[in-house]
Amino acid sequence: MVTGKVISVNGPIVKASGLARIKMFDIAEVGPHRLIGEVIRLAGGVTVIQVYEDNTGLKPGDEVVSSCRPLSVLLGPGLIANIYDGIQRPLVGISEVCGSYIEKGIKLPALDMEKRWAFSPLVTAGAALRGGCVLGEIRESPLVVHRVLLPPGVSGTLTGIAAAGEYTIDEEIYTLDTATGTYTGKLAGYWPVRSPRPFRLKKKPFIPLMTGQRVIDTFFPIARGGTAAIPGGFGTGKTMTQHALAKWCNADIIVYIGCGERGNEMTDVLTEFPNLIDERNGRPLIERTVMIANTSNMPVPAREVSIYTGVTIAEFYRDMGYSVAVMADSTSRWAEALRELSSRLGDMPAEEGFPPYLATRLAEFYERAGLVETLSGHDGDITIIGAVSPPGGDFSEPVTQHTSRFVRCFWALDKILADARHYPSISWTDSYTEYLHDIEAWWRTLDSQWLSLRNEVMNILLDDHRLQQLVKLVGTDALPQTQQFVLFAAEMIKNAFLQQNSFDPIDKYCSPEKQLKLLKTFLTLYRKGSQLVHAGVSLKEIKALDVMSELVRLKSEVPNQDTARIDEYGKRLATELDSLKELLTGV
Repeated sequence: MVTGKVISVNGPIVKASGLARIKMFDIAEVGPHRLIGEVIRLAGGVTVIQVYEDNTGLKPGDEVVSSCRPLSVLLGPGLIANIYDGIQRPLVGISEVCGSYIEKGIKLPALDMEKRWAFSPLVTAGAALRGGCVLGEIRESPLVVHRVLLPPGVSGTLTGIAAAGEYTIDEEIYTLDTATGTYTGKLAGYWPVRSPRPFRLKKKPFIPLMTGQRVIDTFFPIARGGTAAIPGGFGTGKTMTQHALAKWCNADIIVYIGCGERGNEMTDVLTEFPNLIDERNGRPLIERTVMIANTSNMPVPAREVSIYTGVTIAEFYRDMGYSVAVMADSTSRWAEALRELSSRLGDMPAEEGFPPYLATRLAEFYERAGLVETLSGHDGDITIIGAVSPPGGDFSEPVTQHTSRFVRCFWALDKILADARHYPSISWTDSYTEYLHDIEAWWRTLDSQWLSLRNEVMNILLDDHRLQQLVKLVGTDALPQTQQFVLFAAEMIKNAFLQQNSFDPIDKYCSPEKQLKLLKTFLTLYRKGSQLVHAGVSLKEIKALDVMSELVRLKSEVPNQDTARIDEYGKRLATELDSLKELLTGV
């Protein structure tokens, strides 16, 4: 323990002297309220600390105390279904103590110290162990089996382990004879948030993260262990899209980070998730979710550290062999916190006032995603999906541009689509993905032609985009029938496939099998319809067919479990289109 004195205060930036032996990123407690802060600069005998709480009233001469331990999170059973602020203080516990507002200096343990967990050992005394080995299991929630791991960097011979029974996270569970002496372990331990947890090997992602959103899964898919960005201006549906992904994606664990967003948006998450049922297992979604809430009215410095808190928790579950999805909403607010802190430190500003190390920090964050072989030999993965909020929807601003360099999936939100109430408002012309060939083998198990089907429909949409430029100049009626049919087919695809209603009990989630069958139905319309138009059948006759009115309703009338109805419709569609050809030829 070292002590010092405050010598200056500049907003959340505090300078102190007298803190011998303190290191970068160590925790310091500042002032009479012992406000939590982190060392971010050392210059001679002066220590620069960013304080993560409201430091109104702090003055020179106040005491600063540090235990010389880096900013860390407590990892153990009890994280699931919990809600934390940016520095892992439990918000539910704080609200019970001090009501709606967080009091200065309040400190509560991140995990329940009194709760007893049913522990089942999986190893016996005498076993030679190394960091990452699984020692036992705990049923953390009905959906999550918590695997108790030997911390990375620790190895030796197990000399003792607790028998099956109930224990608190503060009780000693096992002892290890190591090269440096006896090591005693508990059910929970600390890990520095700015240090990525180690693994054996990083692998190439090959399994898609199925989200149930057709525009994503079919046209711009992401692999489990991949990275994606959702940029969009105000009101385009970034948070709505991330909510949908968090609700329905096939990850085992969800870590949702509300970084600088409005309080009402986080309230929606906090109130919805306990009541939402996971369709895959019939259990509440909250039973596989951890939430980090650092809203716009909370201190700015804690916003900067919140994404590290979230991704460290994600790595903890990845090391157990789980697939984890991290939703960061939004990295723009995080970058703005970096800008404010760097300006108070007097750093040289770069583009639009952001610090010159913005790109490095973004790269470090997204690099913590990936499919890995863990130290225990299991595969685990972290998928990071970050929302970006460019001012005025300008994608050329620094945060969006730097983010696009480090992610392989870019879901650009379109203000025009959002204003037209087309959700998800993901632009099919501005978005892209680099995971198509990585996950093609998985899709081929469902249909060997998946990629060619996807590309053919995508080309229809791109042809439509080009033709829309002509429509603005000359109008639709001036185009030949063949081009008018392309516009019609594309409009059907937009309305009956790309547009999705997250409040519809059937349409809110679309299975891969249903997506494929819908895709084939649209291609049946396009291929046969194109032949008819070239043969002289008018577009008006095609639109007048009885089956056309049913096409838009398939997505919301056919459940995922009854996709045979789509096959039946496809046959009727083909029959009626063929009947037009027979009328034309007289055959």
